[in-house]
Amino acid sequence: MIRYGAMNYPIKPVLNELEEIAQLGFDYLELTLDPPQAHYFKIHQQKKDLLAALDRHKMSLVCHLPTFLSMADLTESLRKASLDEVLKSLEIAADLNPLKIVAHPSYIGGLGIFVLDQARQYAKDSLAAVVQKIDQLGLDLCLENMFPRCRYGIETEDFIEIFDQFPALKLTLDTGHAHIGSPGGKRTLEFIETFPDRIGHVHVSDNFGTEDNHLPIGTGTINFRRIVRALKRIEYEDTITFEVFSRDRDYLRISRQKFDKMWTTL
Repeated sequence: MIRYGAMNYPIKPVLNELEEIAQLGFDYLELTLDPPQAHYFKIHQQKKDLLAALDRHKMSLVCHLPTFLSMADLTESLRKASLDEVLKSLEIAADLNPLKIVAHPSYIGGLGIFVLDQARQYAKDSLAAVVQKIDQLGLDLCLENMFPRCRYGIETEDFIEIFDQFPALKLTLDTGHAHIGSPGGKRTLEFIETFPDRIGHVHVSDNFGTEDNHLPIGTGTINFRRIVRALKRIEYEDTITFEVFSRDRDYLRISRQKFDKMWTTL
């Protein structure tokens, strides 16, 4: 059964975000564990209230690990500090009984772009530590495809290698990321066709193929009708999060309505 969710904006109080998303009728909150308002320490302090609010609204939870960290950094101390933040976030997430955990592959920047093999090995080492922690906690991890300037976890070939090494991992298909630098949606369809049994989660937002704008559905150039048809061909029936970031939450509601209409009619 398809379930629709929306992500909190972590500069705003989490409980306020949850209330707004609940009022829009979403099935779950995708909680991104980023500071300042959704850092794992603050979430730990609000655990009781957060679980009570989810129960009151009959909503589930997906947890998204911190985004803006440097687990592939060339500086060992920065790499270790970033990994420590992710592992502590995982421990807090486990207490919230999430449906699944979403993570980004490690971003490669700085001088790492000149020693890509070394930086990518650091990224793989960090992922191995995260997967080990996931296994200990009994959680399900869905690794998200990224866009070209991240330099790791971009193409289907990257994920073939990752899935060979970590056979329990699933894929978070991010439609916005896959569209960047891939005219006509080729990369998105390749992910769906290559990993029909690996897709465990989907992120939906629109853009023009150059930046990760997180626009409402229909305002960019992504062909969502093609994506919906492809997902239905592989009989995808799981969670879909709308990453539509706008001050006006009507755009989030309208995006879900437009997408659901495609899902039920195509």
